[in-house]
Amino acid sequence: MASSEKKWYVLQTYSGHENKVKISIEKLVIQKKLEDIVSQVKIPTMDVAEMKNGKKKVTKKKLMPGYILVEMAMNEDIRFLLTSLPSVSTFVGSQEGPQPLELDEIKNIFADVASVESEEVAARPRFFYKVGETLKIVDGPFANFSGVVDEIFPDKGRLRVKVEIFGRSTPVELDYLQVKSEG
Repeated sequence: MASSEKKWYVLQTYSGHENKVKISIEKLVIQKKLEDIVSQVKIPTMDVAEMKNGKKKVTKKKLMPGYILVEMAMNEDIRFLLTSLPSVSTFVGSQEGPQPLELDEIKNIFADVASVESEEVAARPRFFYKVGETLKIVDGPFANFSGVVDEIFPDKGRLRVKVEIFGRSTPVELDYLQVKSEG
């Protein structure tokens, strides 16, 4: 099963231990001089915008909690070494053994990860709305009012909501994070 070609494999870890496992693998690679076998260890994350205490905050959210990606040349020795680390369960695969990710799977995962590695990409809103949907405003001067989505500006992360104020429908432009679905 020894192969010198490096591929991406998914390693299952205990949930919440991804960073610890990543550090353990990186230390192991240096200690045992395995740089030519293990190239990269990644925890797929993306930037997510949230509203906390009235302020917009960008946090990193794991795309695949409990899993990390390892680019490596798989062989029985390295497989045993990595699965013997604390907080590691197993490699994802079949009964025959670990299965490398397909090219399209890698592209999909790393397309999501690109927002972390490129500062120019705006944080993604956690919620998506559609025109005509009724929303509850949760932040700002119109908090606790309800309104209907009139227009969406995805590039800005904002939307225009028609709010009933003093018996008149008034358009109000809000950040995605200032509203939530009523349903």
